[in-house]
Amino acid sequence: MRRTERYRIDHANSLWHIFKTVPFWKVVKNFLVIQIARYIPFLGMKNRLYRMFLRMEVGEHTAFALMVMPDVMFPERVSVGKNSIIGYNTTILAHEYLIREYRLGDVRIGDKVMIGANSTILPGVEIGDGAIVSAGTLVHKDVPAGCFVGGNPMRVIYTEKEVQERIQSDEFFMEERSRQND
Repeated sequence: MRRTERYRIDHANSLWHIFKTVPFWKVVKNFLVIQIARYIPFLGMKNRLYRMFLRMEVGEHTAFALMVMPDVMFPERVSVGKNSIIGYNTTILAHEYLIREYRLGDVRIGDKVMIGANSTILPGVEIGDGAIVSAGTLVHKDVPAGCFVGGNPMRVIYTEKEVQERIQSDEFFMEERSRQND
């Protein structure tokens, strides 16, 4: 279940009320910072831009790949833990403008999380530490720590236990192969 705050709107759809919900100059500044950061190849500089100008929480050694699009309206509601990777062209949303309401929700991405390219993360979700999100996934609900998820709709492909078993069997296979080559 996503954790979002809901705000009802009368008359025209909620996007027509956008500048009643977020200041115009904030959106302009955020848009410019995000567009610059999308193309900067220097990860440290990109993280500093996000922290300083967008007030995002970004952990040490986190890597935002080329073309990642954090929420332009409410980037301060996005937090990413340490040593995580956000894949190419991923979109992270902290808002939804709908016909009769708009919704806001914090997005929390844990430590050592891998998010594959072209994924979309919706408002109000939490992605647990060590989780892996397959490329092209629509993250519409929480992702438990250590799980491997993917698809649209998103589903758990491997639980944390199954992921650990696969890692151990891969390590065993690599050790065997190494002994055979010696």
